[in-house]
Amino acid sequence: MRHIRTKMGVVGAALLTAAPLALSAPSAMAASPATAAARQTTAAPTVEEQRLSQHVPQEILRRSGFSGVAGTFAGGLARVDSYGAAKRYVTEAGRGLWRRAVDRVQGRGPQGGDLSRDDDRPLYWARLGMTKALREWKPDFRLSANQRDTLMGALERGSRGQDSIDLPAGHSKTRVLRVVVTGFDPFQLDADARRSNPSGATALALDGTTVRTSSGRLARIETAVFPVRWADFAAGTVERTLLPYFRRGPRQVDLFTTISQGRPGRFDLERTNGAWRGGYPDNARESRTETVPVPKGVPTVRPQPQWTTTTLPYAQLTAASTGPFPVRDNTAVTEIPAGGSSPVERPDGPTPGSTARAGGGGDYLSNEIGYRATLLRDALKLKVPGGHLHTPVLQFGAGNTDPKTGEVTDPDFVRNRTTITGQVRSILTTALSVASGTMEK
Repeated sequence: MRHIRTKMGVVGAALLTAAPLALSAPSAMAASPATAAARQTTAAPTVEEQRLSQHVPQEILRRSGFSGVAGTFAGGLARVDSYGAAKRYVTEAGRGLWRRAVDRVQGRGPQGGDLSRDDDRPLYWARLGMTKALREWKPDFRLSANQRDTLMGALERGSRGQDSIDLPAGHSKTRVLRVVVTGFDPFQLDADARRSNPSGATALALDGTTVRTSSGRLARIETAVFPVRWADFAAGTVERTLLPYFRRGPRQVDLFTTISQGRPGRFDLERTNGAWRGGYPDNARESRTETVPVPKGVPTVRPQPQWTTTTLPYAQLTAASTGPFPVRDNTAVTEIPAGGSSPVERPDGPTPGSTARAGGGGDYLSNEIGYRATLLRDALKLKVPGGHLHTPVLQFGAGNTDPKTGEVTDPDFVRNRTTITGQVRSILTTALSVASGTMEK
């Protein structure tokens, strides 16, 4: 997910089972005139939800077995008779969708159709079907706008794995290492609704899995996925998710990596993150051009720094053989030099006193999640490897590049996605091997 202001980068991009929703909800009750009067008006679908009616999203849902998710969820909502019951139902349903998506990618349960299991797109489009159903729900009891927003937040967090990170506890040097990895939704869908995001696919593939370092230590990986929306980031979704595992305690992380899609044919370890939003439209077609806003109530560094730096072992990762794609140490940034007024590209990082206009990862939400995560790391004085990794662009096969006539998948597309996911696993294993060696000294 790469966009630089001064030059456009290239961008690509269980509860809910295959059977009806296995969720107990109160039985339906006839609405009295009073409760019927309390029904809410239907809210208009969001920009993202409006894309659901297109052929491509419907085909992805049908060919993955996720086409009935929204209807089943809406049917359960219709039987809920109080706000408290709604909170429980929506929270559990969101978590169930996440578990179902993880299980499908990791080979558990029915495949649900001929779409390959490694695909992240069924989760994205099924979630939008659920948020649309929740937005349009007219309960038989009074539901305030704030309460509906609370339910929407619970559905978003649950269906993204943000509230189900389950790292093992322990303080011993021989314990299982703890890792948090984040990915993103597909994006740039107005240009091509078929797009998948390899960072989101990687998150689904790695959630709850373990890897073994070169010294034999086990590491547990927990993941979450984030929206491609400026407003959610300003509201603190990144900090709210990461803070419990960045604080000192028995489940504090040993390594973290935020991941997004970057340029064709290479991985980039982004050395520097910048405190600037470049304004490129998000999935809601909204733009933001401003200094990255830090949400109130979370630990931060004062004054807000223009730059943060990776603590991932970039020298070892770029030298290691982790897969077919080269891994680059990307040191370039765009800055306004101290005393200057115009942006300047710097291949070797920022100069003292400069103002950020793009980090190594650009000025879009991929740079921003790296900035937010490493800023939180620094505020808490967390001394662990952490930073941002850009994957190669996920590309369709030759002859399947036109979104107007192309298929939603092809063998090259699947092979490219699984190759990227496999190399991310290898990169993480290498980084953990370096980190564990440092811990044991």
